[in-house]
Amino acid sequence: MVLVFVPKESEPGETRVAVTPETTKALIKAGFEVKIENDAGLASGFDNSQYEEAGAKTGSALEEADLIFQVRAPSVAAAGKMKAGSSLISSLQPSIDLDAIKALNDAKVTAFGMELIPRITRAQKMDILSSQATVAGYQAVLLAAAALPKMFPLLMTAAGTIKPARVFILGAGVAGLQAIATAKRLGAVVEANDVRPAVKEQVESLGAKFIDTGTPPQAESTGGYAKETGEEYARKQREILTKHVASADVVITTALIPGRKAPVIVTADMVKGMRPGSVIVDLAVAAGGNVEGSESGKTAVKNNVSIIGEPNLPALVASDASRMWARNVLGFAELMFKEGKIEPDWEDEVIAATVVTHDGQIKHEGAAEALSAKGKS
Repeated sequence: MVLVFVPKESEPGETRVAVTPETTKALIKAGFEVKIENDAGLASGFDNSQYEEAGAKTGSALEEADLIFQVRAPSVAAAGKMKAGSSLISSLQPSIDLDAIKALNDAKVTAFGMELIPRITRAQKMDILSSQATVAGYQAVLLAAAALPKMFPLLMTAAGTIKPARVFILGAGVAGLQAIATAKRLGAVVEANDVRPAVKEQVESLGAKFIDTGTPPQAESTGGYAKETGEEYARKQREILTKHVASADVVITTALIPGRKAPVIVTADMVKGMRPGSVIVDLAVAAGGNVEGSESGKTAVKNNVSIIGEPNLPALVASDASRMWARNVLGFAELMFKEGKIEPDWEDEVIAATVVTHDGQIKHEGAAEALSAKGKS
């Protein structure tokens, strides 16, 4: 029987867990044996007894496990303890976390990066980027509402009328659309911008005003993600965006380019033009930031504007974020599990796109190139 092990996350501030009691039942029904490290789910609201009731055992099994589920990439030490031939399903950042990738490869672990899931119809249930972006967009608005020294909705009171807050959202992917919906539910007046013209209808369907800055060539990748724009377009975009940023009480930036540093959209001069007490939430801070002056893990105050740089918003809503993550991982595991064995179909486009290391070889092109360059330096 294939042994699945779920370790407690070691990354500081990471409160999510890769398997919940709900998906434990599904894994056991599918034929897996499941073991959860003590208190692995506690920060997400799932204690040991809930896992045991679902049929799992609790304790340590890293060195014996056939299949390991994690949220973040393992430490180098943990990777070194995994047995040869075992498989890891996790987020890996293969072009960035090179030490972990090398350790996994040296240990002959087959590692799959869940953030590399292709955006195709049958892989939607495995898409961690979309599920976690939903959580991040929601939480970004709540952080902004808590930090803003005014209320979001229009209020008619005996003390007079309270005007609604104005929210401007940059990037209308999954996170941006969820931020629009959440801000509208709180009663704000919402504007949004994106380089992809196709999202205008989605923005307006949620009750927000779409701010059109024109469409750069090849604004969208084949996977549906925004692509990096040229400098000439970026300059014109900033000219249009500046006045909308200045009139906003809250700005939420969500622009990410897979495998690249996040583009700077809100400049220091744009921040200077905002009213005192305004709030910016930079969802891209962990990838370098969309906002000039944002700092990962901190709230930077520039010209009396608070720039919130929380790098892991889903971890602040760990219970539901974990539920969504665990369902994504379950869908992926079921794809590989056949007749009681882990038998990936290497011709399957989902498997092929996500495998990072296998049989002592680094399969991810970006990671292989970065490690080769690192070895030569």
